[in-house]
Amino acid sequence: MEIAMVGLGKMGANMAKRLLLDDHQVVVTARSAESINTAKAEGAIGAGSLEELVSLLKAPRTVWVMVPAGEPTEGVINSLAGLLDAGDIIIDGGNSNYKDSIHRGEVLMEQGIHFVDVGTSGGVWGLTEGYSMMVGGSNVAVAHVRPALETLAPAADLGWGHVGPSGSGHFVKMVHNGIEYGLMQAYAEGFDIMHAKSDFGLDLHQISEIWRYGSVVRSWLLDLTAATLAEDQDLSNIKGWVADSGEGRWTVFNSIDLDVPAPVITLALQMRLISRQDESYAAKLLAAMRYQFGGHAIKEAN
Repeated sequence: MEIAMVGLGKMGANMAKRLLLDDHQVVVTARSAESINTAKAEGAIGAGSLEELVSLLKAPRTVWVMVPAGEPTEGVINSLAGLLDAGDIIIDGGNSNYKDSIHRGEVLMEQGIHFVDVGTSGGVWGLTEGYSMMVGGSNVAVAHVRPALETLAPAADLGWGHVGPSGSGHFVKMVHNGIEYGLMQAYAEGFDIMHAKSDFGLDLHQISEIWRYGSVVRSWLLDLTAATLAEDQDLSNIKGWVADSGEGRWTVFNSIDLDVPAPVITLALQMRLISRQDESYAAKLLAAMRYQFGGHAIKEAN
């Protein structure tokens, strides 16, 4: 099928390449002329602007937006809305808040433009392994873009699905990322305990490889952990500072809104916040209180 890709970051560029490898016609644009030229060398048609991109597509047009969530996505979608016609389709494959996607779907439908939100998982491995995609939108729009989804997925009938109306794709992806937070935290804590048991002289890379086969905790995250531990078990060149993309926070907020307890995901998010504190004021105050009520020793700052 003919499809346009707006945004050629790590995922957008790889998605465009995977589509090209399956003989789709792909029109691309991005802020970087270099990335456009790279895509053109791989077989894409380059466009210097959204206006040019739209002009190069035949109706009904399909435009996949793969730019950072928030204002960048809002700006691109609003611009496209002024260029596209009724019957055209806009796909947001980024990590947008599902509430924004519901709103965008409603606004675009007033113009007769279809909106499809695709929660996309796969990261830098998606080019070779395929992407897991949670798709929200109308039956008509999803049916039209199905050929592209089947190409981008690990297999035509695996790793993707139409989960509901506009907004549902990004909602499911939000929860997916919340679960990811909990899984990652559990692995991190388990390996931390084993790393601290110095008298056993445990080989953490060996253990990760044992667990990868037959164990109930085997997973792709464990595969990646094993690859990391193979390089340096002490992680000496890595600072323990962990970012969060925002979707973990949204998952926690929604658990509260829906009165659904989610202690593991919530605590995993909190641990990421703790990782960014070079000096914890709360920890200092805890030490001071213990000294006040029990005379417990305080370690003085250097």
